[in-house]
This record gives sequence, structure tokens and C-alpha cells, in this order.
Amino acid sequence: MAKKDWKLKARKPVRHKKIKGLIQRLTVPLGVDTDLSNAFLETATFGPWNLLIVDKSPLGMEVESPEHEVIAFPTLRGVLAWNPNHKWCEVDHGAIPFLMNGADCMAAGIHSACETIEEGDLIWIRDQSHGKPLAIGWATMGSNEMVAATKGKAVKMLHHIGDELWELEL
Repeated sequence: MAKKDWKLKARKPVRHKKIKGLIQRLTVPLGVDTDLSNAFLETATFGPWNLLIVDKSPLGMEVESPEHEVIAFPTLRGVLAWNPNHKWCEVDHGAIPFLMNGADCMAAGIHSACETIEEGDLIWIRDQSHGKPLAIGWATMGSNEMVAATKGKAVKMLHHIGDELWELEL
């Protein structure tokens, strides 16, 4: 994704009960247990993302899948805050510089992956050494295939450390 001069739009506070379904769609499939009932919640639009802002930090996003389905998923800040158990793959040290430049994740750099990943899933990518989140993208193959493959694109990039959403100041 090329650098854009996106602005935060339609930012407004919301009540927990109004977006309870969004919070469940964000957290339940990833095995996250979090209580946001006392948090200050806002929604906003930023570039292609509809954001859930929790205590002035963009922790969740809604994006349109390639099949035109709206998917809720944590942002990288959300992954850091909630430490999800599912929908991740791990890459070796050699893949990190490419991911930080927004490149898609190639299968050759993936060493392990959560068994629940299916082609078309929105997943998060972490580094093999420390388990820290690096990027979020669309899986172009299932978990077994991405670990076994030695060539080809495994994840189409959506959001990475250093991009506009990561740098967003609230």
C-alpha cells in the first residue's frame, strides 16, 4: 500500500451495548477474553478501515474481504493488547525487513502456523524469536500448506508495523 494522506473521519463515542456484537466478532474467534465495559469506546473511519478505538488506541478494525464480506479483526495494537491465541503464523528473521516495507509474506519464510488457518482468513504474522506481531494479512493458503510450501505467496499484506494505521496518533 502506498503512503496516503488519510484523515480520521466520523470519529464518535459509542456505548458498549451498541457495539457488543462487533467486540464479540473481534475477540471470540481469536480466543481473546477481554472486558471493555469500562473502556471509553469510539468508532471512526481511517483510509479503508472502520476502526474501534478503545481508550484512544485503535485496537480493532472492520475490513472488506476479497469476497466482499465485512470481517472484524484486531489491529496490530489490538494484537499487542489482547495477545490472541488463534489465526497466526510465524516468520523467520529474514522475512522481517520485507514485511516492514509492506511486502506480502512468502511461504518460504513461514516456520509454523496456527492449525485453524484456512485460505481466505484474515491472520496476524509474528516473529519466530519473540512472538511479537509484525503484520496482518489475508491467508492465500491453509496453515499446513503455508508451513510446507517453499515458494509462493502465503499472506497478502493488509496492515504492518510502520504503516499509516500503525503511525496513527489519537
